[in-house]
Amino acid sequence: MKKISLLSFLFSFCFFVSLFVVSVQGRVHKHKDKRSRHPPTSHISAPPLPSPSFPPESSPIPIIKPSNIFNVLSYGAVGDGLTDETAAIKSAWDSACQFDSGPSATLVIPQGHTFMMQSAIFNGPCQNKVIFQVDGILMAPDGPESWLKSNSKIQWLVFYRMNGFTIQGSGVIDGRGQKWWDLPCKPHKGINGTTLPGPCDSPIAIRIFMCTDVALKGLKILNSPQFNVKFDNCHGVHIDSLKITAPGRSPNTDGIHISTTDNVEIFNSVVATGDDCVSISTGCHNVDIRNITCGPSHGISIGSLGNHNSRACVSNISVTDSVIKYSDNGVRIKTYQGGFGSVSGITFNNIHMDTVRNPLIIDQYYCEAHGCSNQTAAVFVSDISYTNIKGTYDYRFPPMHFGCSDSVPCTNLTLSDIELLPSEGEFVRDPFCWNAYGASQTLTIPPVNCLQEGVPRSILENDLLGQC
Repeated sequence: MKKISLLSFLFSFCFFVSLFVVSVQGRVHKHKDKRSRHPPTSHISAPPLPSPSFPPESSPIPIIKPSNIFNVLSYGAVGDGLTDETAAIKSAWDSACQFDSGPSATLVIPQGHTFMMQSAIFNGPCQNKVIFQVDGILMAPDGPESWLKSNSKIQWLVFYRMNGFTIQGSGVIDGRGQKWWDLPCKPHKGINGTTLPGPCDSPIAIRIFMCTDVALKGLKILNSPQFNVKFDNCHGVHIDSLKITAPGRSPNTDGIHISTTDNVEIFNSVVATGDDCVSISTGCHNVDIRNITCGPSHGISIGSLGNHNSRACVSNISVTDSVIKYSDNGVRIKTYQGGFGSVSGITFNNIHMDTVRNPLIIDQYYCEAHGCSNQTAAVFVSDISYTNIKGTYDYRFPPMHFGCSDSVPCTNLTLSDIELLPSEGEFVRDPFCWNAYGASQTLTIPPVNCLQEGVPRSILENDLLGQC
């Protein structure tokens, strides 16, 4: 009985233990299910999770700056020397002038091409500084018959109202002037320099009008029908390394002409034409000319001034470190009778003359035509300095000619270190003076004994004389 009871106890104990174990395992599995709803995978290899991928970094979008180069070929120019390129060049100019995305814009006449264009006006003001870059050949129509009848025949390329403007390059500007020079009206075509009837207008190659801060650099300018370069009403002009040429008998082909223009620098240039290398007209002051090789030519001139009884004012002009060769004149001041105003503060220094007809000349009786009437009024010429001028002159003419007005004498002419000898022979001509006052500060060759001393009473008593 006791055995049966012990066995029953053991059986009951084992049964309760097994129930407890099952209960605990159930709870454990239930807890795992709560942590993960996925079935157990201990017997299956799970595939590796892919690495996270991100979109590739986008490259920065390049900022394309508008080009400041305006090549005329990109505007339809051909460059064959025959096609009229006026429209293409003007279109390129308009784009360059309107460019406002940088400090400057450059219009390019490219190398290796020849561009023919009719007369044109390049108008300003522009949005920025403009560079007119001539590396090829830019040429005018071939004479009067090729000129458009609707165009003015007094100018070819005109630059108007520009502020901060440069014409430069290694190329050529060719005015093709031969057929203009051969017009019957030109002085060299008639007998003994006379003119014949017929149309006579001839274009200036480059006219720069009412501009400020202007530069011309490095160009070759050939065969202008009339003046090669003319400045009117400009302020601040810098010219450097120009080469200007025209035949010796080409009429009125002044190399550089300035009128009513101030603060001018003309440096390191070569000019050989049928007229003045540089001519300075009324309204000019503060002009500095240095290292110029001039000639054959008519020399470097101030004037002509006072034409048609007009007022003329020129002051503070210097010509230094230059050469004048094979020319009709060296440094010259020329005025008409009947004008008024003054020329003063002029310095000619360190100039070499080579076979020059009139090395130093003041002519207050200048007259383009024969038979000019005598008049009492005159432009007042004073404070003219000649220093270190040496070389040779045409033995047929006096080396110094100071022909001043009867009624308005020249005053304060000073000479120092002058040595001028005849280019042929040994006969030295005396200088010529008429109503000229001044002094030689050193010995000169030849001696200048014709200058009068002091200041004439007519000048001292006239407070209004030479007012500008």
